[in-house]
Amino acid sequence: MQILNDLRRAGLIDSRRGKSGGYLLGRAPEAITLRQIVDAVDPALLQCSVSREGESGPAVRNAWDQISTSLQQALDQITLESLASSAGGPMFYI
Repeated sequence: MQILNDLRRAGLIDSRRGKSGGYLLGRAPEAITLRQIVDAVDPALLQCSVSREGESGPAVRNAWDQISTSLQQALDQITLESLASSAGGPMFYI
């Protein structure tokens, strides 16, 4: 339930109460990226926590910064729409 609350607070999903209630996307699927989802659910995942301490610290930190930037850019390119269209299977509703 916590993940749904995180997604709702980020505006990625809406919740509706009542007999016809449930969760639905807060935006069009082509407007929701994996980076937005990760930022909503676990923002620390995309942050570099490597220290610059020690003799090799700056070089290691720079490498991890580059990796982090590449990951964020890749996640920005993947939308829910692209995931759904590549899955090719039937859609299940719960």
